[in-house]
Amino acid sequence: MFEFLIDAHKYNHIHFIGIGGISMSGLAEIMISEGYTVSGSDAKDSIIIERLKKNGAKIYNFHSKENIEGADLIVYTDAISLDNEELKAAIKEKIDIIDRASLLGALMKNYKNSIAVSGTHGKTSTTSMIAEIIKGLDSNPTILLGGQLDDINGNVKLGNKELFLTEACEYKANVLKYYPTTAIILNIDEDHLDFFDNIEHIINTFKGYANNLTKNDKLLLNIDDENTRSLLERNNCNIITFAINNDAKYMAKNLDFSNDGFPCYDLFIDNEFKGKVELSIMGVHNVYNSLAAISATVENNISVEDALKGIHEYKGVHRRLEFKGMYEDSIIMDDYAHHPTEIKATLNALKKGCKGNLYCIFQPHTFTRTKLLLDSFSKSFDEADVTIITDIYAAREKDYGDIHSKTLCNALVKNGNKACYIENFEDIVKYLKENLSKDDIAVTMGAGDVYTIGEMLLSE
Repeated sequence: MFEFLIDAHKYNHIHFIGIGGISMSGLAEIMISEGYTVSGSDAKDSIIIERLKKNGAKIYNFHSKENIEGADLIVYTDAISLDNEELKAAIKEKIDIIDRASLLGALMKNYKNSIAVSGTHGKTSTTSMIAEIIKGLDSNPTILLGGQLDDINGNVKLGNKELFLTEACEYKANVLKYYPTTAIILNIDEDHLDFFDNIEHIINTFKGYANNLTKNDKLLLNIDDENTRSLLERNNCNIITFAINNDAKYMAKNLDFSNDGFPCYDLFIDNEFKGKVELSIMGVHNVYNSLAAISATVENNISVEDALKGIHEYKGVHRRLEFKGMYEDSIIMDDYAHHPTEIKATLNALKKGCKGNLYCIFQPHTFTRTKLLLDSFSKSFDEADVTIITDIYAAREKDYGDIHSKTLCNALVKNGNKACYIENFEDIVKYLKENLSKDDIAVTMGAGDVYTIGEMLLSE
């Protein structure tokens, strides 16, 4: 097991391969603040890269074995292939090498308390809700997000060693490398099937993660989720439950919605009314996220009053049901949803507040996910009045020609949805300009660069 004592400075110069990633950049910024020399490489420039440069990191916009000169620890992301020039050079020179998840897991042990948010859906939103609650505490927490939150001016907040908040992604079974004192599992769904064999493989991975906890640690479970409920049998840690429909320690009762689609509910803890929760974001899925955030903070000795205040003040994180602007009299939104369950939740939330037609512009994410979950995708867009499908965002994968966005579009039409395939973003913008009317909502959706369509439309 990799150990990293942040104050010991066993290493002096840490090089990050793929430093522009949302988690990698946050780890790099933490290391800079702790006095380490940090360098890194990434193929793309970004606001995150510029921020790291201003903080003292040496960044290369190309991969070369010369980039790792002087480094005594190499950190790489899951997206980096084994034939990467820098990685091969580090192996040849026998420099210590560690993957991002192992470094994050080792880093958790440097903090008195740590909260890790996991689950197939809702990690970034829930982590951001918790961040909104704890950001101003006297304990001065350290926060590492998987998205950009305006209230902490980015994806990382540097604090002390009392409390550490982070996301815990399950991809490639990375959760098995994490050791938080409070672990949240929001839900367990079929995803990342380019790595996992099936849903049983995914459930067993989360069970292995739960086994990392000790009798003094807390495991927070959404017991309305059938797969998550299977972890109730754990007896190695303290289990805390939250739910809407099943009896749990933390419950949302009397759920209602404002005219704008914002949920409100009565919070009960141990069957005792504790206050009215009013969200400033849409969606039933965010009710679950808020319950997780409230339970995580209250279980870490933060008052219910502070938790409810933070939840109400939370206005969302970039790329999660984000309001982008108005195009004439139509609302332009953006959302990161790229899984059938997420798509359903997002469209359901938007439909509640939509007075006109709901347009969904969807960019599938990875060929594997689109192919293996095609049937589920085809049934996820019923709430949209019009669905536009654009080309698959390949991300880390190669196109073997066995799946295409047209296949998904045809499946939607077969299910009775009004759907069309449009390849070019410019043509999608043109379509929207010609068809959007008063009170319509257009939401760009996906984990790739589909959000630029809304930005192109608004720039005009």
